Amino acid sequence: MIKGVLIINNHGKPRLVKFYQSVTGEDQQQSVIRRVYQQVVQRPDSFCNYLEGSIPEWGDTTKIIYRHYATLYFIFAVDKQESDLGILDLIQVFVESLDKCFENVCELDLIFHSDRVNYILDEIIMAGMVLETNINNIITSVNEQNKLHQASLKVGTMPSTLAATSSKFFSSTFSSS
Repeated sequence: MIKGVLIINNHGKPRLVKFYQSVTGEDQQQSVIRRVYQQVVQRPDSFCNYLEGSIPEWGDTTKIIYRHYATLYFIFAVDKQESDLGILDLIQVFVESLDKCFENVCELDLIFHSDRVNYILDEIIMAGMVLETNINNIITSVNEQNKLHQASLKVGTMPSTLAATSSKFFSSTFSSS
């Protein structure tokens, strides 16, 4: 089971945090993020991407599996039953999905489009279990969601002539009383 997904930049600022195994309290969450980041950032890029973590909030059986891309660390905390190579592949699927959705994803995309990033992650993982690993299926789902969002924006807006007419109506109706 996946216990948490963290995306943290080189300076230790979290850009995405998703806990699938409960960590109560904001102080404990910040402590987990800080400890995981400190363990990962100390390792040279030439070392393997696996750590046997001792994160008390998640238990002694937690493994930290991560990839370092440019200025971001993509970190997955998992239990011992998960395949190390499978999780590395899952990180790759997540990064490639982000890259296809944002066309050369960067840290700013994660900051300004956090809703879309969370949606992509939710297409891949739900409640700590892997749902989808096919990038084409993930992108199709994201594109369909974007179409629905655009359609809802069109339905929610009034044409300018109707807006002007209703504005005149309301101003004349309520100003005369």
